[in-house]
Amino acid sequence: MAHHDEKDDYARHLEQNDSSSDKDKELQHGGRDGGIDVARVLEEDASAPASGPEEKDDKETRRVMRKIDFRLLPCLAVIYAFALIDRVNLPNARIAGMDEDLQLSVGNRYSLVTMIFFVPYVIFQFPANIVIRRLGAALWLSSLVIAWGAVTIGMGFTTHWTQLLGCRVLLGVLEAGYFPGCVFLLSCCSETFFRLLPPGPSGSGSSSILAWGLSEMKGIANLNGWQWIFAIEGAITCVLGFVGYMFIVDFPDKATKPNIVTRKSFLTEAEATIVINRIQRDRGDAVVDKLTVPLILSHLRDWKIWEFAWLYFLNNIVTYSFGFFLPIILRNDMGYSVALSQILAFPPYVVATVWMFTTAWLADHYRKRGIIIIWNASTAVVGVSMMGFSTNPATRYAGVFLGVCGANSNVPSLLSYMHNNIVGQMKRSVASALLIGGGACGGIAAANIFRQQDAPKYLPAMSVVIATQALTVLHVLKNFVVYSRRNRKADRGEIVLEGQVGFRQTL
Repeated sequence: MAHHDEKDDYARHLEQNDSSSDKDKELQHGGRDGGIDVARVLEEDASAPASGPEEKDDKETRRVMRKIDFRLLPCLAVIYAFALIDRVNLPNARIAGMDEDLQLSVGNRYSLVTMIFFVPYVIFQFPANIVIRRLGAALWLSSLVIAWGAVTIGMGFTTHWTQLLGCRVLLGVLEAGYFPGCVFLLSCCSETFFRLLPPGPSGSGSSSILAWGLSEMKGIANLNGWQWIFAIEGAITCVLGFVGYMFIVDFPDKATKPNIVTRKSFLTEAEATIVINRIQRDRGDAVVDKLTVPLILSHLRDWKIWEFAWLYFLNNIVTYSFGFFLPIILRNDMGYSVALSQILAFPPYVVATVWMFTTAWLADHYRKRGIIIIWNASTAVVGVSMMGFSTNPATRYAGVFLGVCGANSNVPSLLSYMHNNIVGQMKRSVASALLIGGGACGGIAAANIFRQQDAPKYLPAMSVVIATQALTVLHVLKNFVVYSRRNRKADRGEIVLEGQVGFRQTL
C-alpha cells in the first residue's frame, strides 16, 4: 500500500509540474538544441521515490516506452529496408540489362561503382549525427530519404557508367546520415533499437523479388528493365520520406515540441520526464553532454569503440558480399536464369529475418551478447564454406542460407554489444558513427575482393569472408577474458568503469 501511495504522490508531482505553465516554459527552452532542460528535470525529480529495478515493470513507464516503440520502429524500419534496397539493387539491375547498356563488365567498373558509394558514406556519418540533434529527427531524416529517393530515380536515366558513378557518390552522401541517425535516436530513448534491424535482411531479399517484377516492365515507355527498377524503387522511397515527416519523432528531451506537419507534440512533459528518468536510471547519461574537440578526442582514445568498428567492418564484408554479388553468383556460377537468380536470392533473407529476431531476443533477454555473436559468426563460416567449396548445387544453395543468416544476424548483435558497453550520449554518437563507418569500409572491401578475374566462383573472396568470421570469434573470446577481469576489479572497488559507479561490461 505504501508503495502505491508513493507512486500516487509521484504522479501528482508530475501533474503539478505539467500544469504549471511557467515551469513548462522554463523546461522547454532551458535544454540543449531547443529541448527541455534534462538536468533540471533530474534535479527536481531527485525528491521523488527512489528508482529501483522493479520500476522497469511500472505500468506507466511501459505504456510510454511502447508508445515510442510503436510510433518510431515501424516507420524507421520500413525506410531502412528501402535504404538497403536502394543501396544493393545494383546486382539485380546489372543482370537485368544494365551490364550491356552501360558496359559494366569492362575492367573493374562494376566494383568501382559498387565501392564508390561507401567513400562519402564513411566521411559524412559523423557530421550527420551532429546535425540531427540541431535540426530534429523528423526534418533531418525525412529530408535525406526524399533526396536519396530522387537520386535513385535519376540512376534509372543514366546513359554512361560514369553518370551512374556520380549518382552513387550522391547516394552515399545522403544515406550516410540515416542509419547512424536512427541508431543514435533509438539508443537515446529505447532499449529495443535492435528491432529496427530485422526488416533489413528482408529488405535486401525483397530487392531481388521487386527487381524481378519491375524488370518485366521492359519496353514500357521505351525503358529497359533495369531503368524501371531504379525509377519505381526511388519513387517509393520518396513517398516514404514524406510519410516520415509525420511519423518520425524526436529525442525525448525534444519530443514535447510540435511536429513540423501535424503541429502536435508526441510526448507530454510528464511522459518526457518518465523517459528521461528511465534513461538516467538505466545508463546514467540522460543529460546531453556538450560535444567539443577535446571530448571527441577523449572518446576516440577508448580502444573499445575502435574494436567495435573493426568487428562491424569484418561482419559487413560478409553482408555486402552477399548483397552485391549473390544474384551474380547464382546467375553466372550456379547457372540459373536471370529471373530464377533474382527469385532464389530472396528466401535466404526471409529465413535470416526470423533468425535475427530470435538471436537478438535471446541476447537481450539473457544479456549475453558475445556468445550470440560467436554462434552467428560460426554459422556464417559453415555456410560460406559450403557455398564456396562444395560441388553439390543443393549443398551450395543451403550454404547461402547459413551464410546470410549468420552475418546479417550479427548486425544488431554488434550494435547492442557496443551500446551495452559504453556510457554517454555523445560517446554513443561518436561510437555509432565510427562503428557504422567501419561497416561501410566493409562494403569497400567486399567490392574489391570480388574481382572480375576471379569470376564466376570468386574463391579468393570466399576465403577472405571465412577469415573475417574466424577473426570475429577470436576477438569476442578475448573480450570474455578482458571484460570479466575489468568487472571483477570494479566489484572490488579498484576501478570505475566508463566513469559511472555500478556500471559493468556486458559479456
